[in-house]
Amino acid sequence: MTTAALPHHPVAVVGAGLGGLALARVLHVHGVEAALFDLDASPAARTQGGMLDIHDDSGQEALRAAGLHEAFLSRVHTGGQAVRVLDRDGTVRFAAPDDGTGGRPEIDRGELRDLLLDSLPAGTVRWGAKVTGAHPLDGGRHRVTLADGTEFTTDVLVGADGAWSRVRPLVSAARPAYTGVSFVEADLTAADLGHPVSAEMVGGGMLFALGPGRGFLAHREPGGSLHVYAAVVAPEDWLDGIDFGDTEAAKAAVLKEFDDWDERLRALVADADGPLVPRRIHALPPGHRWDRVPGVTLLGDAAHLMSPFAGEGANLALLDGAELGLALAAHPGDTEAALAAYEARMFPRAEASAADSARSQDLLFRADAPRGLVEMFTGR
Repeated sequence: MTTAALPHHPVAVVGAGLGGLALARVLHVHGVEAALFDLDASPAARTQGGMLDIHDDSGQEALRAAGLHEAFLSRVHTGGQAVRVLDRDGTVRFAAPDDGTGGRPEIDRGELRDLLLDSLPAGTVRWGAKVTGAHPLDGGRHRVTLADGTEFTTDVLVGADGAWSRVRPLVSAARPAYTGVSFVEADLTAADLGHPVSAEMVGGGMLFALGPGRGFLAHREPGGSLHVYAAVVAPEDWLDGIDFGDTEAAKAAVLKEFDDWDERLRALVADADGPLVPRRIHALPPGHRWDRVPGVTLLGDAAHLMSPFAGEGANLALLDGAELGLALAAHPGDTEAALAAYEARMFPRAEASAADSARSQDLLFRADAPRGLVEMFTGR
């Protein structure tokens, strides 16, 4: 089969997460067609995670460029910027309400994704399209292969496909490394009625309950449920020793790490509804970058995966997508100028945020936790 016989897309984006969708939306606003390819069978194939705080200087800037900022504001979770910091004895060390003046309103990730998806022409996303390989051709073009054996060519190939990107090897040999922290996720549904003590502990927004090397991070969702992360500084194989197929046994194994903690905090896992979900936290090296490779670039976690402890991942993905879209629109017919301009802004921004995320991880779980976080919030 010759490349001339293959379908061709001027801009092909691998991954229909927030960053890829933001790119497609900004290109659409500027009259540029993009095709997105996502391995999920449909938009509803899996849950999209919990709450996101969208920062006024990054994620919200992207939504302004996408023409969706007002629609976003109408969907934010009122009260979601409230924060509480507790120690392992359940003592409140810091608390602040959501007074409506903060620059980081909360929104459900799935709702934000739907907002972006619904803003695109039908058929922009090809669902059930898993990319298995990509190979450079002449002139910066690439030939992309899907799991079903079909292929297409593109002038601009964008890896927006997350931590374990299939596109990243075209520009970089870097792979994510374990950060030393593992999460176990849990949900408490209808918390005000079914789990009133836990609902009171978490409050209206975000809870940080911290001690040396571990903690509970939790947030209230718009429907009244609580999403909980039990975080433990642990060897990479710690989660392998827990049978997550037996929920009660898994709860007991996780709570062993919190033996001397207040029972009200332990209840965030002990009383969870449904199975627990393990997740190791990985990151690319801060400052990850690559030499300019014709016709291809990365955005979001594919470019700069970092720990979640500074809340930057989704915001940077949105901003990456918007800025890449603006650069491509500003340089019609000159792909290399567009990609170079985008990367020149993205690299230093991502390096600074990755360093902040690493520092925040150390601060949250250091030996005197939660003191460092309290001092950060109080400005001391």
